[in-house]
Amino acid sequence: MVKIQKFFTQYWNQITILAGILTGLGLIGQHALKLLLFANIVYGLATIIAGVPILFKAISALQARVMSIELLVSIAVVGAVLIGEFEESAMVTFLFIFGNFLEQRTLQRTHKAIQNLTEMQPTQATLLVDNQEQIVDIDDVDEGDQLIVRVGDQIPVDGIIIQGDAEIDEALITGESKLAHKHANDEAFMGSIVENGQIIIEAQKVGEDTTFGKIVELVEDAQDNQAPVSRFIDQFAKYYTPLVLVLAIAVFAWTQDVRLAITILVLACPGALVIGAPVSNVAGIGRGAKAGILIKGGSVVDQLAKVDTILFDKTGTVTEGHPTVKTIKQYEKAEWLKVAAELEKQTNHPLARSVVDYYERQSGLTVNSTEIIPETVKGIGVKARYQGQLIWIGSRRILSETNVQLSIEQQKDLNEIERDGQSVILMTVNQKLVLMIGLIDQVRNGVKETFEQLRQAGVNNLWMLTGDNHVIANKVAEEIGIDQVQAEMLPEDKAAFLMKLQNEGHRILFIGDGINDSPSIAKADVGIAMGSGTDVAIETSDVVLIDSDFDNVWNARQIAKATVNNTIQNVTIAVGTVALLMVGLMYGWVDMASGMFFHEASILIVIFNAMRLLRMKFKNKRKLDNRAIDNPSIKIDQA
Repeated sequence: MVKIQKFFTQYWNQITILAGILTGLGLIGQHALKLLLFANIVYGLATIIAGVPILFKAISALQARVMSIELLVSIAVVGAVLIGEFEESAMVTFLFIFGNFLEQRTLQRTHKAIQNLTEMQPTQATLLVDNQEQIVDIDDVDEGDQLIVRVGDQIPVDGIIIQGDAEIDEALITGESKLAHKHANDEAFMGSIVENGQIIIEAQKVGEDTTFGKIVELVEDAQDNQAPVSRFIDQFAKYYTPLVLVLAIAVFAWTQDVRLAITILVLACPGALVIGAPVSNVAGIGRGAKAGILIKGGSVVDQLAKVDTILFDKTGTVTEGHPTVKTIKQYEKAEWLKVAAELEKQTNHPLARSVVDYYERQSGLTVNSTEIIPETVKGIGVKARYQGQLIWIGSRRILSETNVQLSIEQQKDLNEIERDGQSVILMTVNQKLVLMIGLIDQVRNGVKETFEQLRQAGVNNLWMLTGDNHVIANKVAEEIGIDQVQAEMLPEDKAAFLMKLQNEGHRILFIGDGINDSPSIAKADVGIAMGSGTDVAIETSDVVLIDSDFDNVWNARQIAKATVNNTIQNVTIAVGTVALLMVGLMYGWVDMASGMFFHEASILIVIFNAMRLLRMKFKNKRKLDNRAIDNPSIKIDQA
């Protein structure tokens, strides 16, 4: 059975063409040449050639205990042959397999985003071993390997540039058309193309673990995650087919009209209904992937279209997530900044990375691994033992955690930094403040405009949840046009606030980027992760914005609403077609062949209707101009 199915699948195009030619010859022989015997023979051949694949599909479905559409058509065709309606049997079988042929060809376009992504994956890499180049298969590259990438080559892994500099096209990953200038210590992503220059990369992530690999995996997985309406229709179809069989038998028992009963079987096929929702779902997800929006399945689409409340993190979400050091206050002569950099090197918070970058720029030294082993204190910072001393580094919460009392001068410095809108990192040693660092982060392009569009669309409940203090939070909120703010929140506080709103009946969308956001992203009705965020947040989320373009929050919701509306349209078209055909049958306006024609036409209509989603335009789509964040002059005070 399996081999036969593979044969029919392999030669489906040829079978369709041959059945079409034979059906056409039969029509000519019957109506133009008046050769009825010749016509019936040709019709019979067409019926066998087109009908056998349909019959085997029906048998295969029955073996899986599924009463499929093919079963209805097979019974109808056998009945038509038994009563001598060879023209009808040939037309029905040909139109059915021709409709299936067009359906599959059209559906391939909705999978184009995935096919393109898969085809763009690098297959080979140039490995450096003892300064010797060796071309290897991409599957043979391991973490820690050194690879050389020249002009025109695709970067085969995610890694760090250890030598050279280049202009790199990262549009496949970030959606940004502008070339990115990369040099030593910068990240490089699999799938990007070196347009100018030459670099050597140390592999950090390979294969499916790379950003590009995750993109492909997420888009593929999304196809299998059905929307609620799709699952409902699948269940409905299981009962619909036997119901139609019972109806046809009842009609025959009542009227003794075999032709009428067979025609009911043909016209009641729910093909457009079965395919209407999945094709909309796939097309919507495909359109999102093309725009750098990875939506993890139809159920996410359905939920995203219904959200009425949006909660979002600050750092790395509405801000760029690349803060720069603006102010440093040192209250002791010791090299505590170096120790702070060594501790922060071992964490992955954006503020921590900024301290490390600043120290390396100022000192000209590279922060290496250290014997200091920090212990993370969730929502506060880290602590460690260093030369017998207890060190804390993190947010201002460490003051209450360690019972540190600030001097008048220190309190004044802290107030000034926070009034300026800077985030603060404090470092204490043995319950004494030794270092105060102020950092500033730039708000992402388009954040304020996106929130305004969401309000106009009816999403008025917008909240910023942040661990920063109220002064900084309110300053950023004012800049982005938000008046609902919750500041100084721990990760569990954010999750609790989210659940409180859910219990009040709100449908919540949470947008974040870091590990601390993962609990809220997971608990929200829909969680969105910025593509620049941590792997944990991305894997936990329902939607990933690959290029971290905040415009895509709005665009994702527009895709979701358009996909849901498109699904409703397709279901309406499918049900309406069956209803109209039944009415036409009652009044004698349609017969078996013409009914099958309209039935197959309705399938194509719902497919073409869904394909409109692939051409969906975004009125506000902007690309980030990727300007470097201004690096304010850094003022260092030493007490």
